[in-house]
Amino acid sequence: MDYLNNIFPLSTFYLDKFSCLTNFALRKGNAFSNPLTKIMTTEQFPSKLLERAVSELAKLPGVGRRTALRWAMYLLKQDARRTDALAESLIQLRHDVKFCKVCHNISDTDICEICSNSQRDHSTICVVENIRGVLAIEATAQYRGLYHVLGGAISPVDGVGPADLEIESLVERVKAGGVHEVILALNPTMEGDTTNFYITRKLGEYDVQITTLARGLSVGDDLEYTDELTLGRSILGRVPIEK
Repeated sequence: MDYLNNIFPLSTFYLDKFSCLTNFALRKGNAFSNPLTKIMTTEQFPSKLLERAVSELAKLPGVGRRTALRWAMYLLKQDARRTDALAESLIQLRHDVKFCKVCHNISDTDICEICSNSQRDHSTICVVENIRGVLAIEATAQYRGLYHVLGGAISPVDGVGPADLEIESLVERVKAGGVHEVILALNPTMEGDTTNFYITRKLGEYDVQITTLARGLSVGDDLEYTDELTLGRSILGRVPIEK
């Protein structure tokens, strides 16, 4: 936790906020003892196999037992080959998927297609928190450089420090030379800003340009519904209009 002294003083504020939310949740603990929840967890199934399938599906994020039961019944109605194909794809995903040894993106090989593509700009590295960041930026078709997936963001409350992320491997890539720009494309959160600051400090001794994504108003937004932080950043980062 010594690294906190070298990043944002916001960490103390963040810890205080978390403590308040935790105390509130503990005081409201009886709100989670919903009788309907007990009914759903004690529901009787005509088949142990169905019950097991529902229990496993219900472990997925955002999936309750009602949704899990609906999915299980849907799979039962499908052709056996479709269900087998789904099961096989999940097994292969879990056992055969790899992580690129260079950028830590998900890959079928030791080096992902992006890193091995000679048509990409190898002098630019875009740093993202997770795989979803890569997918989102690739969907824009506006970026032709490489990526570096950190695997998360610095979060003292969650016990995630710099050593838990792929920051040192990023430093090694820059240290090896050939990198002219590092784009920090982390989420605009307190954890993301803290990680941005830490990475900037780590790369400060190298001759590399460090940039971050522009932040401001979204297309179609009304000013009156925009939060103060976003609006303030938009004013500070204003751009001239071409005549």
